Amino acid sequence: MSPDKDPEKSLDPAVDVDASTVNEPTVDHPKDDTSLSHHQIPDPPDGGLVAWLQVLAGFFMLFNTWGIVNSYGAFQTFYETDLLSSKSPSAIAWVGSIQGFLLLLIGSLTGPIFDLGYFRSLLFTGSFMVVFGMMMTSLSTQYYQVFLAQGVCVGLGAGCLFIPSVAVLATYWSKRRAMAIGIAASGSSIGGIVYPALFHQLQPRIGFAWATRVIAFIALATLTLCIIVMKRRVTTSIKRKLFDWTALREPPFVLFTAGLFLGFMGVYIPFYYISPYAIQKTSSSANLAFYFIPILNAGSVFGRIVPNIIADKMGSINTLIPCAFACAILAFSWIAVESTGGLLAFAILYGFFSGSFVSLPPSALVGLAPDMRLVGTRMGMSFSVAGLGVLIGTPVAGAILNIPAGQYLHAQIFCAVIALVGAIFLTAARIAKVGTALMAKT
Repeated sequence: MSPDKDPEKSLDPAVDVDASTVNEPTVDHPKDDTSLSHHQIPDPPDGGLVAWLQVLAGFFMLFNTWGIVNSYGAFQTFYETDLLSSKSPSAIAWVGSIQGFLLLLIGSLTGPIFDLGYFRSLLFTGSFMVVFGMMMTSLSTQYYQVFLAQGVCVGLGAGCLFIPSVAVLATYWSKRRAMAIGIAASGSSIGGIVYPALFHQLQPRIGFAWATRVIAFIALATLTLCIIVMKRRVTTSIKRKLFDWTALREPPFVLFTAGLFLGFMGVYIPFYYISPYAIQKTSSSANLAFYFIPILNAGSVFGRIVPNIIADKMGSINTLIPCAFACAILAFSWIAVESTGGLLAFAILYGFFSGSFVSLPPSALVGLAPDMRLVGTRMGMSFSVAGLGVLIGTPVAGAILNIPAGQYLHAQIFCAVIALVGAIFLTAARIAKVGTALMAKT
């Protein structure tokens, strides 16, 4: 299989997983004479129809990747009470956890494939697997079938789409890049609002199978739009290594990655268990309790845009640290919430600050990398470890809570303590980075 060829000439940019780190590509000199010289490479348009279409495509790709992952709480609630009621909450949570884990793990592995020029292959493969996985989920009646279809297949497909959704978009923007990426990143939260609400409304009326198929058809339509309009501005044919051993000798990187691991381990626990908590611990009706999941994601919409804008002024890691501490404080406060209004306030605030864990780490890792050529590799390493946190966090919480008895305290403490320790590690990474910079000057 040969790399996909776009109409643009073959260039060799320093574009990796996070193309926002690059201001101007450099030229690869192929044997033919069709390449452009360095001075002929146009600056990013920073606007215009084609650039905004990339934002739209990036929005829908994240709508159907992180958006579906963020929607799993709706399926968790349904599975616990209906289709998979014989299984424990912990076992059911593994389905959503494997989705998020594979999204991050496969996303890091597909970075080098993207760099080699196989953008269209990743786009087609990822789109097919997401739609096929949801279609197969609609036919599932056993736990292993749900696990393979919704967990593994959808997770693999989402991983194929994650990198292109950001890397292609970023090459079209310069001065307004953070804004453009923030708008696209909000697709993950919008998906986390639309898909759970849709499932909740349709499932009682047309059944689980057709409600899930409607989601699959929406994914098919929106991903088809992405296939049509998404277009690489700069093509590449560079090779990138998957692992950089020197990173393990750098305290800022190691501490930051540990902080991400712990943060991702705790951050999704409320997304999975807030609905049953609302029913048992507050006066919320079953219908209202379900909508706490979309409310969390609604808060996350702004949490993926506003911190990005602030980060342009303050720095990404400086913005991420307060957000991480805010998540920990809110997780501790969750223990005391016993009213519908209190839980509503918690959901909005927690959704906002937890949104930063998806939008800020890529640019924060850029600031920690000593060489821009290592950014993509180090992002892959860091997000692979963070994916392990996503994988084990919610199942562990499910194992230590007792939903039938209404006992959530242990899971809440676990969420809060893990988030707090993660924030401390992120702070330590910032301090280590300052120390490293001072040592370099002396």
